[in-house]
Amino acid sequence: MPKPLRGAIVGYGFISENGHIPAYLARAKASGDVHVVAIADVCPERREKARASLPPEVRIYESHQALLAAEAKNLDFVDVSAPPYVHAEIAHAAFDAGLHVLCEKPIAPTTVEARGLLEHARRAGRVFFPCHNYKHAPVIKAVRRVIDSGRIGQVRLVTLNTFRNTHAKGVAEWNRDWRREKRISGGGIAMDHGSHTFYLAFDWLASHPTAVTAKMSTLGAYDTEDNFTCTLTFPNGVAQAILTWTSGVRKVIYTIHGEHGAITVEDDDIQVALMQPTNGPDVAQGAVKWSVERQAIESNWMDASHVGWFNSLFDQFKKAIETGDFVGHEAREAFLCIQLIDNAYASASQGSRELPLATEV
Repeated sequence: MPKPLRGAIVGYGFISENGHIPAYLARAKASGDVHVVAIADVCPERREKARASLPPEVRIYESHQALLAAEAKNLDFVDVSAPPYVHAEIAHAAFDAGLHVLCEKPIAPTTVEARGLLEHARRAGRVFFPCHNYKHAPVIKAVRRVIDSGRIGQVRLVTLNTFRNTHAKGVAEWNRDWRREKRISGGGIAMDHGSHTFYLAFDWLASHPTAVTAKMSTLGAYDTEDNFTCTLTFPNGVAQAILTWTSGVRKVIYTIHGEHGAITVEDDDIQVALMQPTNGPDVAQGAVKWSVERQAIESNWMDASHVGWFNSLFDQFKKAIETGDFVGHEAREAFLCIQLIDNAYASASQGSRELPLATEV
């Protein structure tokens, strides 16, 4: 039996405590192919909580530097679950120590930092893999199956709406509102949810956008936006997104429109509408009818940790390590997401001027 992958987690915040670590521990018990060796966190109270919550053999450190100095020889990978402003620093240190990196989104707050991570992963010959976990939601996998079936034809239009009534709060022991401080988060709702939005658009339109125009606003007393909209031009279609922290409901609503039908996702509910041509003279007089299929696919969107989606994502990370896919499709698209967010911010600051996007890394 192959040895389990030995990992360390840097950052013991909400996503680590409630998402990654429970998934690792459950996976270790079920299949034994991963083992959590160590945790690092800069907050003393969080370190104490980790000691009280984790198995006694998991060693706790006050910084990623101290962890790597003591543990690098015992590790295969580092899971970067700290806030975005230190993602690049931690990942570069892990590559220098000869380790693979699993990194929370956004992979970095700027295009320059994101590009540097991919270049370092190539030089080091180590996997860099982003936590693009929305692809692993059961209802999103169902969307992919419908698109792959060809029933709705080529996708030409996608809308992606993420409604939140507040920003996701951090842990009480450190900084509950770090997502609203640009120096820590790199940006607001676009930086926090943009990656999820954009990699789904890339996937569904089967291409990368060539231009973006964006608009944003800040309603609260923060230096990051809480409302963001954009239009993306693709070679074969268009995507539009609305991201907000000021809605009256927590919900995702996606629509995917093809030549012969459309898919609508509202949290766990999926609807597939397919055109059925008739002999009517035009659409208004019955030339087309629609058959509609509805299904609820439990995906538990209300759980912000998305712990149930992690196993599927880790399977991909593990395969990338096994095959030596150091800077694979997911990593390249993570870079394109950051480039897009950077350019969207620039567009919004220039009166929503349309700006071009590079489609390759």
